[in-house]
Amino acid sequence: MVSKNREIINPSTIHAPIGYTHMTIPKGKKIVFLSGQVAWDKNFNVVEKDDLASQTNKVYENIEHALNEIGATWDHIVKTTVYTTMPNEYEIIGNTTAKFFGDTPPPAQTIVGVTGLALPEFLIEIEATVVMDE
Repeated sequence: MVSKNREIINPSTIHAPIGYTHMTIPKGKKIVFLSGQVAWDKNFNVVEKDDLASQTNKVYENIEHALNEIGATWDHIVKTTVYTTMPNEYEIIGNTTAKFFGDTPPPAQTIVGVTGLALPEFLIEIEATVVMDE
């Protein structure tokens, strides 16, 4: 995979990444910090309270809306931090990440296991750092 907005580095001397990139070097000038997105719809309804895949999908839909608002693409995301009450389910998170990023290399990513999020129904929250030319 090739990125026009980021230099992608996955050293051959460490394990191959699964659904993320070990290092990304941004090529842009403007940095956008996207607040953690959760599985809320526009009316503050929690999506699928017990389904991590559905909640992750909704979180990425919300991220996509934010990217569209500023004229950014998935390729402009250089780093995500995933907070989840289900950290061992990284394959579910990775599969949904791959669905949204498609042919775009995934960003550097950290998954953090937490005991809870803002509401007990939330299973996942994702924040992102976006770098783009003005």
